[in-house]
Amino acid sequence: MLRGIQQRDLDRNRWIKISMGVILVLICVSMVVTLVPGLMSGPSTDASSPDAVASVAGHRITVVEFQQRFDQLASNQQIPRMMRGIYARQLLDDLVFQQALAYEAQQLGIQVTQQEEAERIREMIPTAWVGNKWDPQKYQLAVEQGTGMSVPQFESAVYDDMLTDKFRQLVTDGVTVTPAEVEQEFRWRNDRVKLQYVLIKPSDLASTIQPTDAELAAWFAQNKSRYQIPERRSVQYALLDLAKLRATTQVTDAEMQKYYKANLAEYKVQNRVHVAHILFKTVGMTDAEVAEAKKKAEDVLKQAQHGANFGDLAKKYSEDDGSKAKGGDLGWILQGQTVPAFEKAAFSVPKGGISDLVKTPYGFEIIKVIDRETAHTKSFAEVKDSIEKNVLDQKVSDEANKIAGEMADAVRQSNRQPIDALAKKFDLAVGQVPPVTITDPVGPLGLSKELDQIVFSLQPGELSQPVQTNSGFVILTVKDISPAHQGTLQEVHAQALADYQHEKSLELARTRAADLAQKAKSGEPLEKAAKELGLTLATSDSFARNGSIAAVGSGRQLSAAFDLKVGETGGPTQIEGNWLVYNVLSHESANPSDLAAQEAGLKQQLLQTRQTAAFEAFRTSLLDQLRKQGKLTINSNALSRFTQTS
Repeated sequence: MLRGIQQRDLDRNRWIKISMGVILVLICVSMVVTLVPGLMSGPSTDASSPDAVASVAGHRITVVEFQQRFDQLASNQQIPRMMRGIYARQLLDDLVFQQALAYEAQQLGIQVTQQEEAERIREMIPTAWVGNKWDPQKYQLAVEQGTGMSVPQFESAVYDDMLTDKFRQLVTDGVTVTPAEVEQEFRWRNDRVKLQYVLIKPSDLASTIQPTDAELAAWFAQNKSRYQIPERRSVQYALLDLAKLRATTQVTDAEMQKYYKANLAEYKVQNRVHVAHILFKTVGMTDAEVAEAKKKAEDVLKQAQHGANFGDLAKKYSEDDGSKAKGGDLGWILQGQTVPAFEKAAFSVPKGGISDLVKTPYGFEIIKVIDRETAHTKSFAEVKDSIEKNVLDQKVSDEANKIAGEMADAVRQSNRQPIDALAKKFDLAVGQVPPVTITDPVGPLGLSKELDQIVFSLQPGELSQPVQTNSGFVILTVKDISPAHQGTLQEVHAQALADYQHEKSLELARTRAADLAQKAKSGEPLEKAAKELGLTLATSDSFARNGSIAAVGSGRQLSAAFDLKVGETGGPTQIEGNWLVYNVLSHESANPSDLAAQEAGLKQQLLQTRQTAAFEAFRTSLLDQLRKQGKLTINSNALSRFTQTS
């Protein structure tokens, strides 16, 4: 149950103010260190308990707990296997820091009261209250459906977030930005430069490099260790093709009717509306800022009411990052699913209509009703197509599993029988796969670690057990094995030539860039020098440091150009593997009259950047301090199972 949800008069006197000096000392210490490595990149020792992934000030993060959190993370998003280790490390970083904060809060007397937590949850899930009465069932349902967490997990996450917010506020409270710094940032972003340049790309030069046979052979002799030919195996397979099985499987009307009656609850539709909205946030704003937001919202509402495209307005003005790119589309919402003010407007506006300005806890909102449905049960005719697909899928799956079981029994009786005979018995499609390495796709069966392991564990002539693939169930047998060996030039000629050309093109590009820069800096016009070397001259548009030259590089990469005088030559500069030589054609200083319009935004961005840096410095310092005190340990052996990429 929500901790303290019905306790409104809790003692606030336990709150102890902490000295900002302590926090600032931590920040200063961390800022003078040269970017102390993150938790996972620094040296670590094993946690004392083998069933713990980490230990923070006596609190163990167990393998079971970490596994549950990692599984929950994986269920919410598809994690590529090559990214598995990165996700695991980031998750552990977050869990360790949260425990470190909890320990530091205990030491300093910082706490989140039950009343504060209850108020935050009420803001997040207002539908759990009817008037001032809390409904535990609605609360549990909203938490589980909206977050995918249990109530205790959700409340723990809320508490952790609020504790982090308290530390963040304390750490960043004294961070400021001066007018001079705002003006410097304004000039940094608005000073512009225009260049005449030559971009030399190694990729454009590679094809011009044509070594003689002797040159390539000599180069290969020096680099032949790079060309190891891995073991290759040719494969024959027999496939129970699901597509073929599906095409021959029939679904009767009686089967569909039976499915419909058994799953009738799935076809009940509640009152719901399909809506889009435009949000103007007001959370945390002053009265003056709220008034300004309302004025802006009213102006956009007028545009919508006078025929402007609602989706375009949402993309331009909405402050809801989740729906903005979709033209404000929120999809279908049910009664009782959202805050009362929003729900009242959404369910009262006719289809195709646009609401007046609606004030919700999040800000001012304009709502458009795209479609609506009243509560009803969909008829069999309405859902027949989807039922047919579901029933067909199930029948195909059942039949495929049945046949696969019979195939497995046949292989168990003899795994050395001819695969053609097995294919004929079960009406399987037979195919051949030319020699593959352990990292290659197994022909049309695709890339699969399981298939690779089976192929490279079988003896020639031996049959595998049925393996499920996207295409169906397959039995494999190895026909021939070519052992790993040192490649000859003849075997790897194409790759060796490409590598030779790539390597030499890097050298050639660097040399040409140096020659061009030397000529230009000696007084020869860049255009003439480029022509002599067979290079192409181009002219950029004017750009700022936060701008770029298309297909060349960003203003940050070209920052040296802003310090050169008109007519001076810059480079050679290597940018993303290419070489650049340029002349400065013109400078355009920032217009001081534009500062007033940008000042507030620049100040806020600078402040946020500094606040983020301050909190990250505090985080680094806190973890480093605990590590030095022996209160933070990582069990690298326990973690290794989660960091495997395969």
